[in-house]
Amino acid sequence: MKIIRRPTVSQSSNLSANIYPVLRRVYQARGLVTDGDLEQGLDRLLPMTPLLGVDAAVELLHLQLEKGGHILVVGDYDADGATSTALSLLALQAFGGQRLSYLVPNRFEYGYGLTPEIVELAAERSPDLIVTVDNGISSLKGVARAAELGIPVLVTDHHLPGKVLPDAAAIVNPNQPGDGFGSKNLAGVGVIFYVMVALRSRLRETDWFKTKGLPEPNMAEWLDLVALGTVADLVPLDRNNRILVEQGLRRIRAGRCRPGIQALLELAGRSLHRVVASDMGFAVGPRLNAAGRLEDMGQGIECLLTNDHNLARQMAVELDQLNKTRREIEQEMKEQALQALEQLHLSTEGELPTGLCLFRSEWHQGVIGILASRIKEQYHRPVIAFADGGEGMLKGSARSVPGLHIRDLLDRIAAADPDLLDRFGGHAMAAGLSLKQENLPRFKAAFEHEAAALLDPSRLVGEVISDGELDVTDFNLDLAQQLRVAGPWGQGFPEPTFDGTFQVRQQRVVGERHLKLRLAPMGGRESLDAIAFNQADLGELPGQVRLAYRLDVNEYRGEVTPQLIVEYIQLTS
Repeated sequence: MKIIRRPTVSQSSNLSANIYPVLRRVYQARGLVTDGDLEQGLDRLLPMTPLLGVDAAVELLHLQLEKGGHILVVGDYDADGATSTALSLLALQAFGGQRLSYLVPNRFEYGYGLTPEIVELAAERSPDLIVTVDNGISSLKGVARAAELGIPVLVTDHHLPGKVLPDAAAIVNPNQPGDGFGSKNLAGVGVIFYVMVALRSRLRETDWFKTKGLPEPNMAEWLDLVALGTVADLVPLDRNNRILVEQGLRRIRAGRCRPGIQALLELAGRSLHRVVASDMGFAVGPRLNAAGRLEDMGQGIECLLTNDHNLARQMAVELDQLNKTRREIEQEMKEQALQALEQLHLSTEGELPTGLCLFRSEWHQGVIGILASRIKEQYHRPVIAFADGGEGMLKGSARSVPGLHIRDLLDRIAAADPDLLDRFGGHAMAAGLSLKQENLPRFKAAFEHEAAALLDPSRLVGEVISDGELDVTDFNLDLAQQLRVAGPWGQGFPEPTFDGTFQVRQQRVVGERHLKLRLAPMGGRESLDAIAFNQADLGELPGQVRLAYRLDVNEYRGEVTPQLIVEYIQLTS
């Protein structure tokens, strides 16, 4: 059960009267008040100068380029890590780097980040500099081990730091203490993009490109990677991130993107020239992530790196198959988790704990994050799903709800019981952790206690935030097309959702789990198509329902029409 809520929107606005009234209302609800807030040119990006550590990072990279040193990039095994790794290598290669390589920890053997074990593996390649992307801010032991081996480390990351920072040669992270950068929401790929912009500026100042006979790279060339990594990592789309994403999407629509991104879009049935942010999040990101979840993210990185369109298509097909396997595993795990929750529901006399802590030894490490997310969406409370990490250890993935900062919660648990957690890290809404299996009952009790203490019970009810009702005249293709490209929409800047009561004219189940509908808004004669994904279990709908929905564009056999994407169906009495 969810509630549909319409927040109060301030009436004060200096937005142009030429903007469609519905869209103006949507912008106001997201805090935009002037036409200047809508400008998304690259000249509107925040300057890099307040980014703490960027000058030291440039010095390290410049030195290695000058002396022909070996730069080893250590990435992460998700889409943000893959795009960060690819962007680093492509930019450094364009800057004249000759000895470049990358290493991504296999999540099943080494876990997350620059661990001492990964440093030992990296040392076998004799790097002159290790650069971490999308990780490293919590890798105290790994950075220390690299120092013992005489290998300097440049940490570029965006995750929240702990109380102690690694003793790296340089750290670039907008969330580190003392950083004055205007956005704390950069993804890992956004951080390394800024570092590479700064490095190009330094090289330009020293006439590097002219001296080396190299064409000066256009940094916008890699904004497709920035857009993909930013959207897929679910970081808030503040204004700076929206500019990065929008500029990347424009390049993709114009056909100026990596062959791997093009291949993944085409394989998912998305039109290259109509791509929007949600295509990055729901089509490309999951297929790329599947490599890191089930096998090795090297497959995804190679797909992003290749310039060969045929090879990119072959790799995309392999990634697509991995994603299908991932979905099958996820569905089985979700069924097992729901069975466990039903038993828990009975044993607690009708009440679930505020925080849910789930574990089965056969669960797949690479899928527990998605599982935690699905269970969170269904039960509207923070969830941690654990899998067997081997050698008596458990690896967990946490997902939270608005109102509860999950990393801070884990920090409180660790402070109260320092021996309980082996390691943890993450964001407000998502985190990862590991602990000894024997400590699970103790951790479960602590997690449930802290969740109950920190989370307001009102947050345990699912909410659909609505931008209000549409008039009968608003159900038109023009508005649908404007809404589609008016973002980019995403985390923290949600795609417009409306609510209203409709008459159900036709309904049928498609693809086993989806409802295909013909709906007419109350007071209107014309009906239009609608699709309610994964809601076929509602059964036969009554003749009148209240919906939360998005107004979207459907293109089928050359015909373009408005269509409703139904987010939630509230059955009326």
